[in-house]
Amino acid sequence: MTHPTGRQLRSLTTPRAAALAGVAFALLFGVVLVVMRTSLPPGAQLGSQWSDGSSGRLKLAIVLTPFAGIAFLWFIGVLRDGLGQLEDQFFTTVFIGSGFLFLAMIFTSTAVGAGLLASKQFVAEAGTRTEVAAFGQGLLLALTDTYALRMAAVFMMSVATIWLRTGLMPRWLVVVTYLVAIAVLVASDVSPWTTVAFPVWVLLVSLLLLFAPAASTRLPDRA
Repeated sequence: MTHPTGRQLRSLTTPRAAALAGVAFALLFGVVLVVMRTSLPPGAQLGSQWSDGSSGRLKLAIVLTPFAGIAFLWFIGVLRDGLGQLEDQFFTTVFIGSGFLFLAMIFTSTAVGAGLLASKQFVAEAGTRTEVAAFGQGLLLALTDTYALRMAAVFMMSVATIWLRTGLMPRWLVVVTYLVAIAVLVASDVSPWTTVAFPVWVLLVSLLLLFAPAASTRLPDRA
């Protein structure tokens, strides 16, 4: 490929400020989870929340989710760029694949919620509306709690394994990452609020990348 003469070309580098994407995701997705948990509290009759005045909060979660997903894509890019020449195809495949699956299922669950809210005006019979809402709510929670957040746990485990094998991050962060991943993987069925640990972990990693001394976070350049 030829380049125009007289033009200075520079290789692309990822600025440290790109880690702000992780902060944005943590805040946005944290709000989404809190809104969803308060709108769909455990123990309430399945499907009743859609007609009990919670639709406004659910609309907020639906609006914020795409922006949280965009920020998470940038966060994945920041983590992968930091690997440099130490990138391993096996662990990177698991790391990126689990991140993409997490995003896909979060978007799908949000689309289910948006469809349910939009369908309320087209279902006239109260009994049918409740049945449709119950099915949609069960599908939404299954996608979020059973599948998406377990992919988030796999994402954290793969990242922690990469850090452990390469020494790119402090050992205490590796241990914390494994513990949070296990909590999200196992305890999400016990307490739905355990899932908030994932955006908190992303926030911790992003702040470490932003404010840690440059010498301690300098990673190998790509070949």
